[in-house]
Amino acid sequence: MIALTGFMTAPWLSSAQNFSIPHLRVTLLLTKEAQIMKIVPIGIWGGYPKANSATSSFLLEHEGFHCLIDCGSGVLSSLQNYLPLEKLDAVVISHYHADHIADIGSLQYSRLINYYLGKPLKPLPIYGHQEDPENFGKLSYKEQTIGIPISKEETIQIGPFDVSFCETKHPVYCLAMKFQTTDHSIVLTADTEWQEELVEFARDADILISEANLYEEHVGKAPGHMGGSEAGNLAHLANVKQLILTHLPLHGNIEEILQAAKVHYDGSAELAEVGKEYVL
Repeated sequence: MIALTGFMTAPWLSSAQNFSIPHLRVTLLLTKEAQIMKIVPIGIWGGYPKANSATSSFLLEHEGFHCLIDCGSGVLSSLQNYLPLEKLDAVVISHYHADHIADIGSLQYSRLINYYLGKPLKPLPIYGHQEDPENFGKLSYKEQTIGIPISKEETIQIGPFDVSFCETKHPVYCLAMKFQTTDHSIVLTADTEWQEELVEFARDADILISEANLYEEHVGKAPGHMGGSEAGNLAHLANVKQLILTHLPLHGNIEEILQAAKVHYDGSAELAEVGKEYVL
C-alpha cells in the first residue's frame, strides 16, 4: 500500500521507503511496528560486564531509525542479537569512560571491513560532547564514522527524535539525554549523582531510564552515582510514567536496588532486562 504525501519525506528512510515520481512524492506506509517507539536494553552493567553480557547500553527505534545509546564493553556483540550492525543509523555517547565507549573502535572496524569487502556504508554519525577533545576526535574514523558535537545548550534532531541534554554530576563531563517525538519522551540519566536539575529535565517522561549503581549503604559515599532510592525519588518528583533501572553493580543482590526505588516511587518500576522491548 502507498500513500501520496505531497513532498513530505523522512530523510533517514532508505530509498526503498521513499521514491519520487514527477510532481509527487510517494511514500510507502510504514508498518505498524516501524511506527511505534521502542527501546531495548543491550547491556545493564556498570564498570564492566558480567560474562556473556554488556555494560549499560540501549537501542532506540522509531520510524525505521535505529539509534544506539552508549557503546561500552560487550555492547557490539550483544547488539547483533537484535540488529545487524550495518542497520545502525546513529550512536549517542553520554561520556568517555571506558564502560560507555570501549566498543566504539570495534564498531568502526566493522564498517571499515565492509568497505574492504566492497560493501561500503555511508558514514555513521556518532554524537558526543567536545569537553574532552581527544576522545571526541576519536569518534571520527577513516570516513566510516563522523563525530558530531552535542551540548547542554542545544536541542538537535537525530533521525525522528528531538534530543536535548543536561549536564550530570560525575567525575568526568557527562550528559543526560531526552529523546522526544510529537507524542512521547524517553529520558536517560547517564551516570550521575543526585541533582535537582534532573527533576525538571525528566518531567512527565513516558520512560525514565536511570542509573542505580549503588546499594543504600553506599549512597553519598561513592562519587558520580545514585542508589535505587534516589532513582525512585527522581521518578516520583518528575512524575514519570515508568522507571527502568540500569548501570547496575555486579556484586550483591540487585533486587535490593529495585526495592529501594519502590519505596519512593509507586509507578511501574523494574530492573532493565536485556532484549526486552519497552514500547510506546
